[in-house]
Amino acid sequence: MTDPTPYASPAHHGQPPHLTHPGQAPSAPAPYPGAPTAAPGGHPAPVHAGTPAAPAPEPRPVAGEDLRSRLAQVRSEVAKAVVGQDAAVSGLIIALLAKGHVLLEGVPGVAKTLLVRTLSQTLSLDTKRIQFTPDLMPGDVTGSLVYDAKAGEFEFRQGPVFTNILLADEINRTPPKTQSSLLEAMEERQVSADGVTTRLPSPFVVAATMNPIEYEGTYTLPEAQLDRFLLKLVLDVPERDLEIEVLRRHAAGFNPRDLAGAGVTAVLGGDDLATAQDAAATTGVTSDVLSYVVDLARATRRSPSVRMGVSPRGTTALLAAAKAWAWLSGYPSVTPDHVQAMVLPVWRHRLQLRPEAELEGVSSDAILRSIMQQVQVPI
Repeated sequence: MTDPTPYASPAHHGQPPHLTHPGQAPSAPAPYPGAPTAAPGGHPAPVHAGTPAAPAPEPRPVAGEDLRSRLAQVRSEVAKAVVGQDAAVSGLIIALLAKGHVLLEGVPGVAKTLLVRTLSQTLSLDTKRIQFTPDLMPGDVTGSLVYDAKAGEFEFRQGPVFTNILLADEINRTPPKTQSSLLEAMEERQVSADGVTTRLPSPFVVAATMNPIEYEGTYTLPEAQLDRFLLKLVLDVPERDLEIEVLRRHAAGFNPRDLAGAGVTAVLGGDDLATAQDAAATTGVTSDVLSYVVDLARATRRSPSVRMGVSPRGTTALLAAAKAWAWLSGYPSVTPDHVQAMVLPVWRHRLQLRPEAELEGVSSDAILRSIMQQVQVPI
């Protein structure tokens, strides 16, 4: 599969992406309208901290190709602060379009949190952050009942989960009891407390970061919660030239805590995002493609290395992600290539491997690649 040209119309023959590395979102695209000027080495030119940024105009509702152009601008804005994570940005945009949640895995220091913070700054949406720690309680996430002495009664104080984009930082450093407090919010978009159910704002997206499970002080995420994440993206240490670019930006005065000083501005509003979500949801799907998705899922359940394969929730998640990527690529309907491009990030965290397979070092990515080679692709 060739490298993609996202946001291109079908006339440009943009192809859906392959995954450049296990756990990453679609591979970095070819240049697109609005891309930042490239510096020597192929990476975006640095933006020096302290450079006055022109006031951003209030985002206005747009549609069609203009929406794709706006989403390309989101990538450009993120590139002002984050180097070498274009693939992860693609995955986050797909999750926003598909109304899904994202799990970002990587060793400490690869810009997981900075990536989500920067993306949030490019959107005119409310954002809150929770630092998950071993002593965090469920009420610290969803909210709790507080006694009002003046009124003489208890009232519900909303927690940080009541927002549009929730950054759940290092989610696997808190015990499963607190991790599970997000289940209802992620699936039902609501919070229930003392018999009262309160709806969450729309849109609502959880962008959670986590360290590899072998790191000290981490807890395994419950399977039920893993299944709520649309995508699992893996962020690796950047290549040598990209890491040099990171140092070059810091040497020039870049401050990751001052995104406005780096020139990051909002380019997409809530109404724009809702319009794009509706457009992505109307992307066509043929019966052959639907059958292909089901055949892939059933193959995971028959694999001798898998204890539990992909559930029907996993098939609907794959379909939603494939539709979002097809719309971004300018296609009127989903093709098998779009499905294949999304299989790894959508399904890698949904497979439960047999103990003997784990002892042999077999990975979910390897199993999924093998299945895609074996299952017949509709023509």
